[in-house]
Amino acid sequence: MDQNPSCSKADRKTIEKNRRNQMKSLYSQLSSLLPHQNSREVVSLPDQLGEATNYIKSLQIDLEKMNQKKDRLTGLGNCSSSTMGELKLPHVEIHVSGSAVEVALITGLDCQFMFSEIIRMFHEEGAEVINASFSIQDDTIFHTIHSKVFLKLLMNSLLKIRFE
Repeated sequence: MDQNPSCSKADRKTIEKNRRNQMKSLYSQLSSLLPHQNSREVVSLPDQLGEATNYIKSLQIDLEKMNQKKDRLTGLGNCSSSTMGELKLPHVEIHVSGSAVEVALITGLDCQFMFSEIIRMFHEEGAEVINASFSIQDDTIFHTIHSKVFLKLLMNSLLKIRFE
């Protein structure tokens, strides 16, 4: 019976030694994943754990910022597709009668910038916007722009719209 307690004591020592070695290895791996400010300076274990915690928190904040930026950027990209995944491109119709031009623009809720771009283009080309209106039905916006342009300006504007 004396042999049994000494064997279990030796086993416990071996198990504890293996556990300490494994923990040392894990702490070393954790330390290698952290960005090092001063590699010559020996940092205590509690300080290493604090650095790891702070580093993980800063990575989480960076990830949140990147996700928000991605959402903003994909929100602009959603102009060409609806929420159900089907292709929903903006639709533009131009009707010319003498110097009067009527532009009908049909977009989704996420493509409202196109309306202001057309107004901006008319102003840049020297056209006079007489009336602009819109109506919303479900997730579609119907814009109508009435303007007065000179023939030369009209041709330049139409060419720009077609080739952009």
